[in-house]
Amino acid sequence: MPTVKELLRATDVLPEDSARRDTEVLLCHCLGKPRSWLYTWPDATVEEPVLSMFNALQDARLSGQPIAYLTGEREFWSLTLKVNSHTLIPRPETETLVEWALALDLPSQARVADLGTGSGAIALALASERPDWRVLALESSESALAVARENTQALGLTRVELLRSSWFERIEQQDFDLIVSNPPYVKEGDPHLLQGDLRFEPTSALVAEQGGFADLHAIVTGSCEYLREGGWLLLEHGYEQAAALRDLLVENGFSCVESRRDLAGHERVTGGCWRAE
Repeated sequence: MPTVKELLRATDVLPEDSARRDTEVLLCHCLGKPRSWLYTWPDATVEEPVLSMFNALQDARLSGQPIAYLTGEREFWSLTLKVNSHTLIPRPETETLVEWALALDLPSQARVADLGTGSGAIALALASERPDWRVLALESSESALAVARENTQALGLTRVELLRSSWFERIEQQDFDLIVSNPPYVKEGDPHLLQGDLRFEPTSALVAEQGGFADLHAIVTGSCEYLREGGWLLLEHGYEQAAALRDLLVENGFSCVESRRDLAGHERVTGGCWRAE
């Protein structure tokens, strides 16, 4: 049987620069051990059936399947979230939206809606930092909503309410202090859909009509009926959509409109404050 050290040396099996990291993540997952254990016990023997499980996951990763789907989890905002093929994989750029939301001057018991919550990443990150906020997480996919429900229960964030709804379809209250969303914004036929993890993620959570702008447009125009005076709307989007989205917000009565850049320097989140006419 091979040792931990020998398995870690086999990183050239996997593609790209992340090969070593991917091997560590998969091996830790199979062993049920933290990363530090791998280097504390490098000569430990990896027995069956752990070795078989590890080899199967290595093969799946070689075929391109995302690490997050293979391990069934992804860390976001220091929270460990369950994910699967029914949800998008939470990404670091989305934390830009969370940071902005937490910096807003909102009531201590703010009403917040997360549209298209997926795994619940944004809603749960906000709720973990602001336990008095009343967060409503909406999702049209029952399969994705089931994942969000599992994450909510596992984290004990019981003030987060989950509701199956396509955007504003089933929302009754109309006085939100904050609406956030990471909606589909990729245009149909975009070559990035054939690359990396996007090949395996749900198309319905990625692709929007009107060149990727349909859902962004629907949320901006619809949110005017659900935000209180002075409430905020924050949207994640493609890095080439910021200018058009800023114009749309201004046209629909939002003030203080601006875009925030992610760690890569791309304009990734745009928002504004609603002012009723």
